[in-house]
Amino acid sequence: MRKRLWGATGLCLIAAISALLLAVACGSEEAVDSGGGSPGLSSAAREGETAFNRSCAVCHGMEAMGTQAGPPLVDAIYRPGHHPDVSFRNAVKNGVIAHHWNFGHMPPQPGVSDDDIEKLICYVRELQIAGGIYEGEAPC
Repeated sequence: MRKRLWGATGLCLIAAISALLLAVACGSEEAVDSGGGSPGLSSAAREGETAFNRSCAVCHGMEAMGTQAGPPLVDAIYRPGHHPDVSFRNAVKNGVIAHHWNFGHMPPQPGVSDDDIEKLICYVRELQIAGGIYEGEAPC
């Protein structure tokens, strides 16, 4: 009986791992990100989260918390009083020379549309509000 139970459990585990690996290998955002986005975000910010995860998270981390390759955007340095929205627009369009962190320069991101940039800003600002970085309303 134990062998049969372990056999069924093992097969289920192998199937689940295989499905996850296949979803990651195929780049399926839907299969990997099936949680429906971060709770409490506006619809524009949820769209921004999708764009962020596609274009920015590799360096800036999930939920903009930073990685070894890029700084966290949910940080007081990036609050609107220090880095207004135009700073984010310029960073995406033109890149940024490293000046606050030692991650190197950020290259321009030509594959990110103007519409996505606005949604990215909305997403980051809503994360900052939720994180207590600043009080106010997101630009969306």
